[in-house]
Amino acid sequence: MALTICGPKLSGCCMILSLWGIIQLGLMGVFLYFHSVAFAEDIAADIPTNENWSDQQVIDKFYKDVDDAYEMCAVNCWIAAAIYVGFFAFSLQQFWANQRKK
Repeated sequence: MALTICGPKLSGCCMILSLWGIIQLGLMGVFLYFHSVAFAEDIAADIPTNENWSDQQVIDKFYKDVDDAYEMCAVNCWIAAAIYVGFFAFSLQQFWANQRKK
């Protein structure tokens, strides 16, 4: 007999929410990896305020900071999607356990 922690409705709901989280965070990670402009306001990059923007080193450092921030956010989204995969597997196991119990 399998151990059931949550009921059939809760496990079904958690499966659906986990699947949605996997899809959403996976796609967000892909878009962030390809530096989508839609996420430009959400990227935490240091914008130099008192620097001379005509200096090429300042511009190169800014672009590198933005690239690093995009990649860090993409990796964070993929890590969160992987956590949702774990929750999906747990919810699926609970759903099957409740179905076998009937």
